[in-house]
Amino acid sequence: MKAIFFSALILLGTCNSMPAQNVGNAAFANKLNRLLDHAIPAVDVAHVDTAAVFLDAREPQEFRVSHIKNARSVGYDDFDIASVKDLSKDTAIIVYCSVGYRSEKITEKLIDAGFTNVQNLYGGIFEWVNSGRSVVSDSGTSQRVHTYNKDWSQWLLRGRKSFSTFGMWLKWCLSPDRRSLSSTAALSTDDRAMAPHVGVFT
Repeated sequence: MKAIFFSALILLGTCNSMPAQNVGNAAFANKLNRLLDHAIPAVDVAHVDTAAVFLDAREPQEFRVSHIKNARSVGYDDFDIASVKDLSKDTAIIVYCSVGYRSEKITEKLIDAGFTNVQNLYGGIFEWVNSGRSVVSDSGTSQRVHTYNKDWSQWLLRGRKSFSTFGMWLKWCLSPDRRSLSSTAALSTDDRAMAPHVGVFT
């Protein structure tokens, strides 16, 4: 009986020592709590292993504006598991996007493919910059961060916000999977969550 009691205490202590998934802004924390599934491993900015391989799950135009130093662009819409075939399955990997939604999906795909040490960056590149961490572009250190669209830009509290409403809207229009521009009712849950808010989506 005592052995069971002490085992439970050890287990409880281990759980309590796990890094919390935190962001600095209460409203942003509430948004993430409702947006993310929280069903896969995640790490907050304060607890990242900077020696890990960072994978950027945003689109190329977002990556070009700025990204975490040494991150590899793997994308979201066109993600291919072959893009990480050079990495061993036990490589420490941190996947990020703007806030953690898209990277959560890519993290899940990596786990399904057999990767055993992969985490989603909680709060994404927004929280990375909000926490005072630097980002880079091809020109060196940058203050600019692609915020996807005007609606999502409210969660970037530091740095310079950069987005192209027309470009994202045009990409949405030309996608063969988007069948209705009058309503989001026909879209999948994933699509509705990240749909560009450019007037036609109400």
